[in-house]
Amino acid sequence: MFQILVSDKLGDDGIHRLESAEGIRFDVRTGMSKDELLSAVPAYDAIIIRSGTKVDADVLAAGCKLKVVGRAGIGVDNVDVAAASKRGVIVMNTPQANSVATAEHTMTLILALCRHTAPAHASVAAGQWERSKFTGIQLYRRTLGLIGFGRIARLVAQRARGFDMQVIAYDPYVSAEIGQEAGVKLLDLDEVLAEAEILSLHTSLSPETENLVNADNLAKCRDGVLLVNPSRGKLVDEAALAAALKSGKVRAAALDVYRSEPPAPDNPLIGLPGVLHTPHLGASTEEAQRDVAVQIVEQVLDALHGRDFRNSVNMPFSVGPNFREVEPYMRLASKIGALQFHMADGPIRKVELELRGEAVEGLAKPIATGLLKGLLEFIAADSVNYINAPTLAHDMGITVSQAQGLSGSEYANLVTCRVQWEGGERTISGTLFGGTHPRIVQVSRYHLDVEPEGTMLIMMNQDVPGVIGQVGTLMGQHGVNIAEWRLGRTEKGDLALAFINLDSDLSDAVMEEIAALPAIQKLKLIRF
Repeated sequence: MFQILVSDKLGDDGIHRLESAEGIRFDVRTGMSKDELLSAVPAYDAIIIRSGTKVDADVLAAGCKLKVVGRAGIGVDNVDVAAASKRGVIVMNTPQANSVATAEHTMTLILALCRHTAPAHASVAAGQWERSKFTGIQLYRRTLGLIGFGRIARLVAQRARGFDMQVIAYDPYVSAEIGQEAGVKLLDLDEVLAEAEILSLHTSLSPETENLVNADNLAKCRDGVLLVNPSRGKLVDEAALAAALKSGKVRAAALDVYRSEPPAPDNPLIGLPGVLHTPHLGASTEEAQRDVAVQIVEQVLDALHGRDFRNSVNMPFSVGPNFREVEPYMRLASKIGALQFHMADGPIRKVELELRGEAVEGLAKPIATGLLKGLLEFIAADSVNYINAPTLAHDMGITVSQAQGLSGSEYANLVTCRVQWEGGERTISGTLFGGTHPRIVQVSRYHLDVEPEGTMLIMMNQDVPGVIGQVGTLMGQHGVNIAEWRLGRTEKGDLALAFINLDSDLSDAVMEEIAALPAIQKLKLIRF
């Protein structure tokens, strides 16, 4: 039974989905202080938040059971993602649910700035009639500059082009071809700043983008530029923007987000003429609130049950709609990693990975992540999962690289891993039978067909008569049933390698009896 905490207001449709979910219990506790949150969070497996709850390193440390942080919205500025990753906590958002709402609000702010909508309304409401005072500008053939060209910015561009605007954008991670498809010209930042008549911010917050709108960059803008920020408050140096508004460098600004929310009374932009304010309304439509609530609940439920990790912002690989096809190969790799750990004769320091076959092409990152998870979960003091496995491996000095020619097995889709420790190495290959069932098909020189499930005894012995009978007799005497016995050997009379699946566990005493048999060279018990 999973426990979920909802610490910010969530749409009714999301609450109804939680009420109908099986295998979970949830509590809605909004408006908690940090001390109250620290006291409450240890009881929960997941927490669903909006922008009001800050999940910092302290909260993550207190959340000893925490597996998922679900942010109902796009921005995760209020989550310490790095700390979550180290603790193996999945951080998810809902990047698509409120994209249309935010794009529409962006156009609302642009239009309101250009036509002085808010001050004109206030003037009429005060009994005045000052038409000439509120003469505005048209969007037609104006140049709109977008900083960032992700999902929302592309929707804004689409709408702006409907007004016959010229749209340019800056995004170092988007190719010019993508821009061309959208009818948008991708330029350098300085070029966008210099050419835009209206500048709209749509980039994520990072150390590189914080205070992107500063005195230096504002000086590069054309005189009288209009600025719109529906994205992140910390993208703007508010004091620098206030100075630019007072000097006339910036004609007007529309802000939906602020460095601190609600903005402090001494915020230099509050009450300043030429500034249009809205209280973070980008996602505040009935449709967006419904969609964001349902989507984050569905994502958290799927993540808790291990079905899917879509929209995870800290998964070490991209999680797309085909995750259900990728995940079986990750499980296979995890089992290979576990076998490598248990069979190694020393601490593993180097890991090589080879992927052969159409189904595994392009899956190096997720398969390597699964491999590291299996390799490390018997080493690390903390729990290991897909989120923190690469970080833990790095901290332990374990390197992973791709290689070729590691395996001689001829399967259509093959995952092969070679590990090295001081004085030795081992190669293990595996595949999926029927696309879902993990099988180990090669261990160094030995070709086998092993199902890595349940309790398994791995045995290296002299290939002499009577070994199977002796081991089977001992197990029978102690009431241990053998489910499968898979044997591999390189040549008659040499060492044989056996993987024995058992229906129950083996005691230390039975292990000692088997190890004492004359032909037994090595013995290892694994529990998958």
